[in-house]
Amino acid sequence: MPRKGEIFGIVLALQGGARMIVQCEDAKERMCRVPGSIKRQVWVKEGDIVLIEPWSVQGDEKADITYRYTRLQVEKLRQRGILKMQI
Repeated sequence: MPRKGEIFGIVLALQGGARMIVQCEDAKERMCRVPGSIKRQVWVKEGDIVLIEPWSVQGDEKADITYRYTRLQVEKLRQRGILKMQI
């Protein structure tokens, strides 16, 4: 579940170096990165639904990925009405 300041997004393109372009729920595209603390635990591909946390500086352009949802989790979020964006 998203906490305060976190939003949903869809990974559009991988840029290399644990960076990717994400289309966010607030209709903005951000350059996101997977922080080093979770880099080895989270494998992100194009089309994945992720939870991002925008930076305090350049928040409209950059963010960190905090969680990647599995397909089953995405379906559960849609059934509950929490996730409204389409892949």
